[in-house]
Amino acid sequence: MRKFNIRKVLDGLTAGSSSASQQQQQHPSGSREPEIQETLQSEHFQLCKTVRHGFPYQPSALAFDPVQKILAVGTQTGALRLFGRPGVECYCQHDSGAAVIQLQFLINEGALVSALADDTLHLWNLRQKRPAILHSLKFCRERVTFCHLPFQSKWLYVGTERGNIHIVNVESFALSGYVIMWNKAIELSSKSHPGPVVHISDNPMDEGKLLIGFESGTVVLWDLKSKKADYRYTYDEAIHSVAWHHEGKQFICSHSDGTLTIWNVRSPTKPVQTITPHGKQLKDGKKPEPCKPILKVEFKTTRSGEPFIILSGGLSYDTVGRRPCLTVMHGKSTAVLEMDYSIVDFLTLCETPYPNDFQEPYAVVVLLEKDLVLIDLAQSGYPIFENPYPLSIHESPVTCCEYFADCPVDLIPALYSVGARQKRQGYSKKEWPINGGNWGLGAQSYPEIIITGHADGSVKFWDASAITLQVLYKLKTSKVFEKSRNKEDRPNTDIVDEDPYAIQIISWCPESRMLCVAGVSAHVLIYRFSKQEVITEVIPMLEVRLLYEINDIESPEGEQPPPLPTPVGGANPQPIPQSHPSTSSSSSDGLRDNVPCLKVKNSPKQSPGYQTELVIQLVWVGGEPPQQITSLAVNSSYGLVVFGNCNGIAMVDYLQKAVLLNLGTIELYGSNDPYRREPRSPRKSRQPSGAGLCDISEGTVVPEDRCKSPTSGNLI
Repeated sequence: MRKFNIRKVLDGLTAGSSSASQQQQQHPSGSREPEIQETLQSEHFQLCKTVRHGFPYQPSALAFDPVQKILAVGTQTGALRLFGRPGVECYCQHDSGAAVIQLQFLINEGALVSALADDTLHLWNLRQKRPAILHSLKFCRERVTFCHLPFQSKWLYVGTERGNIHIVNVESFALSGYVIMWNKAIELSSKSHPGPVVHISDNPMDEGKLLIGFESGTVVLWDLKSKKADYRYTYDEAIHSVAWHHEGKQFICSHSDGTLTIWNVRSPTKPVQTITPHGKQLKDGKKPEPCKPILKVEFKTTRSGEPFIILSGGLSYDTVGRRPCLTVMHGKSTAVLEMDYSIVDFLTLCETPYPNDFQEPYAVVVLLEKDLVLIDLAQSGYPIFENPYPLSIHESPVTCCEYFADCPVDLIPALYSVGARQKRQGYSKKEWPINGGNWGLGAQSYPEIIITGHADGSVKFWDASAITLQVLYKLKTSKVFEKSRNKEDRPNTDIVDEDPYAIQIISWCPESRMLCVAGVSAHVLIYRFSKQEVITEVIPMLEVRLLYEINDIESPEGEQPPPLPTPVGGANPQPIPQSHPSTSSSSSDGLRDNVPCLKVKNSPKQSPGYQTELVIQLVWVGGEPPQQITSLAVNSSYGLVVFGNCNGIAMVDYLQKAVLLNLGTIELYGSNDPYRREPRSPRKSRQPSGAGLCDISEGTVVPEDRCKSPTSGNLI
């Protein structure tokens, strides 16, 4: 990044203005200046989307290839995201924009089938650099509800809302003509329509046997060769999902009343076992109280112990306000894992892709409404894996973003070194198991950094040099302030309805590594980068009062004009700022005055990384809260920070911890510079001028009090 010399810039502006005045003299008003020939045309530019970062918006479907270790996520807007090893990501989009209701990998073949809400099926080719759709199939008369593609099979089974099942040849992507009609499947087992197809799966030991689950509670084991049903299983509660035991002799169903039923294939009359994971067991052998629906269940076996039963939903109705949970049942133990957001779908990752072998589950991928969680099943307590994808960019809403290119080469390693020291506890010790795909060679030859400010007051530094986005360092600005505990403290943040620490503006100098952030509570934080821990007695703070109203600036006749805002600490030429604001003052009518919105707390130890150099806060004036800061700039060469809002602008020397300039908006619109010193004899007595902004507009000399250093008076 090029360094600019402020003196040369000012000289250039002066020279430019003088040359412009000369040109005006040379060219009278009647003559026309020569036109500049523009060589760049619109066709020389092209906007293209190179990469997409962040969590998929409104996720709706999930799939995993256990051989190539690739994860696919579909969304309600028709988007498709592919994730492999850290740094391997891909984004695709269905042209129709319809929601993705289900995804099925052609395992270890580099292909994917997507089913959309507009009743279309698409076959994606993932073996090329940019994934593309090879074939599409549209269902016109029936609505698609469920799809199943057995391992190493060329037949795709498609269930519909009418209860029928169609079979599609994956190679030609055409209907085979074989249709399982709903009335043939249920025959006399039910007098009414069984409802849509909610599940299809083949017997792990015999792919010629197809298990069909209808929404009403009926399950049918269909023989594909004889084209008839072998067994029919009926339960009086609606079915949401079905899962096989790997031996093919039992299967488990999840129901709308929060129960699980385990069935023997050859015993269709009643389930072998009925489980209510979260139901209260009543006395006298009565049926447990109903619970919320179990939306999905998976049945995974191990060689050395009890099988895993993993389910989502099924909580008791009396658990009001409880967060969404994933339940892991292993033997006699039941673990309830609370999630931060609603569960969209989950998948169990197993050692083998073969459904007829012991599954040996090792992790669970949980797709949440706004997050992706991976749970380690091999460690006690089921810790989660640390997510290496840049999905946490929206962990807290992004309120501002800055991009810096061609940064110093030592900047990214420095940020990474301090970021690696930030403790991350509670994560699994194993490596991220989704590690498919290969790295691509990035075209960028210069370091790039993206800085994001968030609603919770955090600031994140991202390495954007490659195609992927890697977090380097995270800074929490809220640690500088005390959290309000009492309701009496809350009026200090009346200027915002959101988080009082939310970041609005970021100004950063990559060469000096000085960082300035402005928050919604009219505060500015100045940080200095250090690789060593620093111990400070107090955090320096300045209070600034920006004025706008004429009544706030002018003085009544006969009174001395009020001095300009000063840092807290009195009238010393260079006061030592305090860690807390001065005593809260109120005007005679009880209005809040000269009080900042936030209180700075003592932080004796500052960790390596960005450490607080100075805190600047605008204060209340006449019972009115300060306006939010709308502009911010830092110049590390001169140690200056400039910020402003609709009331005015202020300049601060963060090295001396002093306010250098404080101008109201009306003063900025004046015809003369209010801080200009007119040449005059020191012997001549100074004539006082009338107080008010009329002096500025009429070109009169500004009083000397208005030319004094802002550090020479007290805070008004």
